[in-house]
Amino acid sequence: MNIGQLQGFHEVLVITPLTFEQGAEAVLAVRDQCTVVLNLTAMEPSLAQRTADFVSGGVRALDGQEHRVGDQVLLFAPANVDVNLS
Repeated sequence: MNIGQLQGFHEVLVITPLTFEQGAEAVLAVRDQCTVVLNLTAMEPSLAQRTADFVSGGVRALDGQEHRVGDQVLLFAPANVDVNLS
């Protein structure tokens, strides 16, 4: 069983990284079927951009999805998750 799914529940993980490595954990979480809210506001802008680019590429390689939900806040989800941003 993946950590992202347990008895019909779907886990949403909120990550506020201070380092690139902490942000890169988002790709592993999506691989494990978790939805991730990545809050990059605590990072220096160029590092935040590098982290966002890396996570975006990794999630796309997994056929996942990416949505911007705020300034420097991104949502990444596995392909099997319906995301409705209103």
